[in-house]
Amino acid sequence: MTEIETKQNTEVEAKPVAPVAAATAPTTNTFTPSPKGDFKKNRRNSFKGKKPKPRSDFESKIIDIRRVARVSSGGRRFSFSVVVVAGDKKGKVGVGIGKAGDTALAVEKATKDAKKKSIKLIFTKGNSIPHDVQAKFNSAIVKLIPAPGRGLIAGSATRTIIELAGLDNINAKILSGSKNKLNISKATIKALLSLKKIKDTRNFKKEVVSDVK
Repeated sequence: MTEIETKQNTEVEAKPVAPVAAATAPTTNTFTPSPKGDFKKNRRNSFKGKKPKPRSDFESKIIDIRRVARVSSGGRRFSFSVVVVAGDKKGKVGVGIGKAGDTALAVEKATKDAKKKSIKLIFTKGNSIPHDVQAKFNSAIVKLIPAPGRGLIAGSATRTIIELAGLDNINAKILSGSKNKLNISKATIKALLSLKKIKDTRNFKKEVVSDVK
């Protein structure tokens, strides 16, 4: 065997030894931790256990938006006043007012106020009211009349309130010349509340008469 062949054989045998020596050699840790928030391990698991917020049964509708001004020493400061009607179409309905410098924030405030002030109504099997009722709020006068089989006949804010309350077969009339939707909606709510009170007093009278007999 020549000297050249022996050199080639020694080089071939030495090649597999090199990575082993490199593996056994001590390595320096060059890992630098990333700043907080850049990397998150197992991002899917971070949403475990968090249940989505239940969807609200209430439906809301804006019936009036006004831009109002407040005079101060620096001049006029404008904001928005929003009137919202919220109801679940199952007998609950309310009217709320919200004021803010932004319309979106004002709508959110008004919706929360409407849900907070919602009232529970009692209606007949045909989704109507048991008898006529009339109410007045400021200059607005609203009259509600049961109309079986005729559907909903109403306009302005009264129609919105009756629809979101889940009522039907009602004829509503605005007897005053007022076009203020806030006053009309308040008068409608007042009429629906007085309907509940009248029903309770009638039942009370029947009980009293039966006790006397």
